[in-house]
Amino acid sequence: MTRARTVPDLWIIIPTLLILTIGVIMVYSASAILAFHDFGDSFYYLKRQLIFAVLGVIAMTVTLQVDYHVWKRVANIGLIVGFILLVIVLIPGIGVVRGGARSWLGISSFGIQPSEFIKMAMIIFMAKVLSESDSRITSFNRGLLPMLLILGTAFGLIMLQPDLGTGSVLLGATMLIIYTAGARLSHLAWLGVVGLVGFAGLIAAAPYRLQRITSFLDPWQDPLGAGYQIIQSLYAIGPGGLVGLGLGMSRQKYSYLPEPQTDFIFSIIAEELGFIGAATVLLLFLLLIWRGMRTAITAPDSFGSLLATGIVGMIAVQVIINIAVVTGMMPVTGITLPLISAGGSSLTLMLTAIGILLNISRYAR
Repeated sequence: MTRARTVPDLWIIIPTLLILTIGVIMVYSASAILAFHDFGDSFYYLKRQLIFAVLGVIAMTVTLQVDYHVWKRVANIGLIVGFILLVIVLIPGIGVVRGGARSWLGISSFGIQPSEFIKMAMIIFMAKVLSESDSRITSFNRGLLPMLLILGTAFGLIMLQPDLGTGSVLLGATMLIIYTAGARLSHLAWLGVVGLVGFAGLIAAAPYRLQRITSFLDPWQDPLGAGYQIIQSLYAIGPGGLVGLGLGMSRQKYSYLPEPQTDFIFSIIAEELGFIGAATVLLLFLLLIWRGMRTAITAPDSFGSLLATGIVGMIAVQVIINIAVVTGMMPVTGITLPLISAGGSSLTLMLTAIGILLNISRYAR
């Protein structure tokens, strides 16, 4: 077995901590007014973010030290636990409804999202199965189909909540693993066709999704309804200009822009810090993703390579969807910006995953 270096990839650690720091600052800036109005405490969301950021950094430090091959041995158990949590959260009276989705387990304002756990569990499981020597990913029936059935079951349970955004990140990250593992392009092309048909079915099953599509194409058709979020997001981004209105000087956070501390925090960044601030955040994410992919390419074995690919894919897909939504390039899906948006289980799990990525980088060639 390849011996680990003493020091992990610092160019993964540096952008991670910088993005996390920016996130803590911007969560306070974006949420202070809302927190005071709702809870009588301007620091409510800041204190929560600091708690989960510290827990996440501790978890990242721990997983950095744990040999990543350990996760291969617990992959099956992790996936089973993830599925159990996805089923439990759907039970009325147990699962907590927030934002129209029954996707939380917890008490009061503290809780966990099983869908966040299943993302990481699925990535580890896929990396394990597809890295084994007897894997037949080039065969549809014996290799690809079983993976798709497991993935489809997880996606279906998430859609019962419903949570299309998280489901999309799950599909994006795992399909990247499947492609990297050597699946045939012809099979993936057919899956793309099936996916488009399924997407049309999801829209037909819930009329509000069609409203989101039409509002994305022309939000000003319904400026006080389906197009409201996109319009208010653009109203935040536009006035930011080159250098922004100044930290803490956002106007849209005064109850105009919904969820300014979570889904649309990038809009507040662009408004207060301008193009320079928004571009800096994107460059830090690009640096993190680039070094993560470098780790995947130079990993000493296929399990490490596929696991790193899945983690980086999870980060990249989530960033792409969030930025596309807040800039009006995609319909609203309810996806947070990794490491920046206010969050509990999502922030902690993301830092835990980055810790695993850092451990893989210690073994990289």
